[in-house]
Amino acid sequence: MPNPIFPSSRPDRIRNMLADLVGFDTISDRSNLPLIAHIESYLAFLGVKGERITDETGKKASLWVTIGPEDRPGLVLSGHTDVVPVVGQDWSHDPFKLVERDGKLYGRGTTDMKGFVAVCLAMVPEMLEAKLATPIHLAISYDEEIGCVGVRPMLHEIVHQGIKPLGCFVGEPTQMQVIVGHKGKHGVRATFRGLARHSSIAPDGVNAIEYAADLITEIRRRAALLATQAERNSLYDVPHSTLLSSTVHGGAALNIVPDACTVDFECRGIGITESREATDSIVAWAKAELEPAMKARHPDCGIDFEEILDYPALDTPADTTIVTLAKQLAGRNDHAKVAFGTEASLFVSMAGVPSVVVGPGGIAQAHTPDEFVEMSQLESCAGFVERLIAHCAK
Repeated sequence: MPNPIFPSSRPDRIRNMLADLVGFDTISDRSNLPLIAHIESYLAFLGVKGERITDETGKKASLWVTIGPEDRPGLVLSGHTDVVPVVGQDWSHDPFKLVERDGKLYGRGTTDMKGFVAVCLAMVPEMLEAKLATPIHLAISYDEEIGCVGVRPMLHEIVHQGIKPLGCFVGEPTQMQVIVGHKGKHGVRATFRGLARHSSIAPDGVNAIEYAADLITEIRRRAALLATQAERNSLYDVPHSTLLSSTVHGGAALNIVPDACTVDFECRGIGITESREATDSIVAWAKAELEPAMKARHPDCGIDFEEILDYPALDTPADTTIVTLAKQLAGRNDHAKVAFGTEASLFVSMAGVPSVVVGPGGIAQAHTPDEFVEMSQLESCAGFVERLIAHCAK
């Protein structure tokens, strides 16, 4: 295996590591084990061993790595390995091959969030050379994009082992701004059971799509109320809670009354519990207003609801130690909140680890065709990690 410490230029090390990570197709419906094995080989070359936490299928794994003393609390650098699909997107090049143009590094996951992971891994030699007094943990997870799935068993494991880090930095793209809060999210799937009939006798059927449309209309009405009447928080880029119908599937043919339709909807709430409260209220409304009307037409008709995603909001007080430290490491005094969710809130809720979000790149580039991260952002992130190493070496 080539010596991973060379080239000695830190920017080149970051580029090479990012090229390696982007080269693994880790869309969430695929295994991330080849990427994890690659990281393990790199760390093993440096004399570092991580702990795999594998999922029930054996096809996905997170990696927990400790550099420095293992008998005292440390600080966590956390990132996920999965990326969103590229199907239907107009890329100008192979999305799983890193391309550099005009100071920008293009490829799926460069911003969200293999760029951050690449920086952290490229800085491991410096961590080892520093002889850390406070350990640095790397938390590398899977399936964040489909509901922060992989970080949960990893957090269960570290809690079980009695590991209690001092704090966590989740490296989602924030342009290296310190993020102290983000919205929670609760996603629900509504499955409407109608009654199929030939469309020429449509009144004899129960149209699942039309009842689903009533639900969508109600969600849209409530979303408008949230935008104009709900509590607002100016620290967020979108300063109020939001509701959204995101996917709809139903119908078989033009001449058949549709007997099935599914609607996925979500709330992203400012408050810790507001997301679930909003979706629970919609479910209660549908059960009271829509389902009785469907059952009156035919007793087998109705609506089934299931939770498809849930994570809490993050709200780290701005005067806490982890926020102060993050600002010192980032070299800035400001902080903000964002609408998108991260694993940071799970570090808080599941493991009691104070957390902030701070990482290279901008959310505007995430999930897009020709996704990119600026090299200058990766170098800023490397400076953050360099100062973290110095802090932990004291």
